[in-house]
Amino acid sequence: MAFESERSILWIGSSRRDLRGFPRRVRRDIGLALYAAQQGETDPAAKPLRGFGGAAVLEIVADHKGDTWRAVYTVRYAEAIYVLHAFQKKSTRGIATSKKDLDLIQRRLAEAEHLHREGQD
Repeated sequence: MAFESERSILWIGSSRRDLRGFPRRVRRDIGLALYAAQQGETDPAAKPLRGFGGAAVLEIVADHKGDTWRAVYTVRYAEAIYVLHAFQKKSTRGIATSKKDLDLIQRRLAEAEHLHREGQD
C-alpha cells in the first residue's frame, strides 16, 4: 500500500509560512504536487530547477490571475521531502529565478543536508 511508504514533508526556513500567504487555488495546486512527491511521483507542474544538478531539486510553478507562484523542494533524501522555498515570482522579464532566490535555495538546501545528517546519527 503506497500510504505506508509516504514520505514526510519538512519545511525549511519560512517556506511553510510563505506558502500559507498564497491564494487558496495556488496553495491547493502546490499541495497536490507535494502530495505526489510524497508518493514517489512527480506532478506535471514540477520541473527540475536548473543549476542544482539533475532532478533532486524541483520547482513547482503555479499561475494564478496573471501572477506566478513557485515552491522549491528536494527529493534527495529517502525519508522526507524538504520544502526549501515558496515565493511569488516578481520579475516581469524572462522565466529565470532571481539570484537572491537561488542563493536562498542553496542555503536552505545546505540546511536540509545538515538536518538529514543529524537524523542519520
